[in-house]
Amino acid sequence: MIGHEDAWRAWRSAMAGERMHHGWLLAGREGLGKASFARAAAAELVAEPGVSQPPVDAHPDILTLSPLPANDDEVKKRDEGKPYQLKRSISVDQVRGLQRRLTTRPTLGARRAVIIDSADLLEKSAVNALLKSLEEPPQGTFFLLVVHALGRLLPTVRSRCLIVRFHPLSDADVARALDAAAPELDAETRRAALAVSGGSPGAALAFAEQDLGRAQAIFEMLIERGDRDLALRGALSGAIGARPDRERIGAAIEAARMTVVRALDRVDDAGKLRLAEAHMRLVRLAGDAPIYNFDPAMLMMEIGSLLASAAPTREGVR
Repeated sequence: MIGHEDAWRAWRSAMAGERMHHGWLLAGREGLGKASFARAAAAELVAEPGVSQPPVDAHPDILTLSPLPANDDEVKKRDEGKPYQLKRSISVDQVRGLQRRLTTRPTLGARRAVIIDSADLLEKSAVNALLKSLEEPPQGTFFLLVVHALGRLLPTVRSRCLIVRFHPLSDADVARALDAAAPELDAETRRAALAVSGGSPGAALAFAEQDLGRAQAIFEMLIERGDRDLALRGALSGAIGARPDRERIGAAIEAARMTVVRALDRVDDAGKLRLAEAHMRLVRLAGDAPIYNFDPAMLMMEIGSLLASAAPTREGVR
């Protein structure tokens, strides 16, 4: 793992203490490696001297809650090793199933770890059910809750956990992580992925997997010089493709948003206001995209128009 030395120091210091807290919130933007940290930390937690430990995914004392496949067809795809769609939330039934397992003792040692990836996706009723376990945790059970937006989590949950904050990595660390995970990337895609990462290796890798280097180059041209003849906005449709899936659309919107963020240091106060307006509308669009069935061409036109409106041109000023 790259980075997050402070998080490791906090975790290992607690493990070395006499009374380790039972609830941990791993907080920070998506893609920083919080889930990977949780898995590695859980493996350290449950390890016993002299006892052979199975892999995390097969460990009887590491329980993980995450969204299930969306339907039976997606279950089949998962079982066949194919890409598959997930449900949008973690249900109360999943939490209750977990709690039934917590009535037994750990299998291989004295400790058990529960990973929830991510707590942002818990249904309201699932959060309330989980709260009971956080209030009265079974002996030897420790919870690691991955959370991308800490403010969305109920104060009653936050108050029962220690919060470990994960901060964006440096550009150099993101580059190292990206090169290790995807050494085959071409130069244009690698440059674009690093440009939109915002310190998140996961965001860089997700962008690179979508092959949106050309789209990112267009985003940068739009925000620098506008698009008076609509040529750049028209080119975006070809860059995104005729039938992009939800992940590709989400990656494109996030790339556009990060293009706005990176431009903030290069403009005057009036430009910052235009960028702030474009950013706000892109965030709203990112929330709407998974819910509504947008036409891809019209969506790209909307994103292109938002970026062009922030450019230091007559079009942007209007």
